[in-house]
Amino acid sequence: MDWKVRGIRGAITVAENKIEAITEAVTELLDEIETHNQFDSKDIISVFFTVTCDLNSIFPAAIARERPGWDKVPLLDLQQMYVPGSLDRCIRVLIQVNTLQPQSGIVHCYLRNAEKLRPDLSLTVEGQVFG
Repeated sequence: MDWKVRGIRGAITVAENKIEAITEAVTELLDEIETHNQFDSKDIISVFFTVTCDLNSIFPAAIARERPGWDKVPLLDLQQMYVPGSLDRCIRVLIQVNTLQPQSGIVHCYLRNAEKLRPDLSLTVEGQVFG
């Protein structure tokens, strides 16, 4: 099996636009992604965060940079495109990582109200519920 670059997606919603709430959400999301995908921070190529326009009290990348081994990872924050009627107070992430896992082995994590974005990618696999 060869090493490949894979994308790991995820999203989470936040109850309020406060540093503490955003920090808790970003930490929860990244913890879930790391737990289910078992990668080492040295294998991360880059990470893109997007936030909806109603979240502006802290950069998700600043939170991620505090994780062990993430201080040298290229991180970028962007504002999510606004679409009327779309999910409010949402943080999305795309992690590009070198891995031996096939794309079918990647677990994408959509938490809290963000589960509505990709119900097809729930954390239920072969009758087991994760997270």
